[in-house]
Amino acid sequence: MPPDHTPSAADWRRALARFVAVIPHTRALGLEVLEATPEGVTLRLPWDEALLGDAARGLVHGGVLTMLLDTACGAAVLPALPVPEVCPTLDLRVDHYRPGLAGQAIIAEARVVRVTASVVFTEGTLRQQGQPLARGIGNFVRLGPRNTPPGFAAALFDEEQHHA
Repeated sequence: MPPDHTPSAADWRRALARFVAVIPHTRALGLEVLEATPEGVTLRLPWDEALLGDAARGLVHGGVLTMLLDTACGAAVLPALPVPEVCPTLDLRVDHYRPGLAGQAIIAEARVVRVTASVVFTEGTLRQQGQPLARGIGNFVRLGPRNTPPGFAAALFDEEQHHA
């Protein structure tokens, strides 16, 4: 992407689809990017039997919800920065409201609340059929240009460099 080009929502959706496609567990679970803008992201985790934590009661494993909130909040960081940079999770708090149920997709929405020179603050929500499952507050440390691999931004936007 040329340096003077501001990515569109469609550009960001494709870039974040590449981002989740290179993470082995999100790729294996079929995580989909529905929307992505500097204002926030929406992801969809389709139902899969591998999500079960309690097969007898048909409940999603709590670790799946934590992973989904971490991924959604982390994905929201990239379009909110002036230039994409690597920002690992510093901490993540998850409040579980109710269990996820078998047979239903999970929708994750996340947004950036504040960006500082060293930390990006985010919040996210998980829902099934419109009902809230969990809320997450994630903080991500900014590694900056010096510690972000060369070509990181180009790999997000350049299909030629993407290898899923």
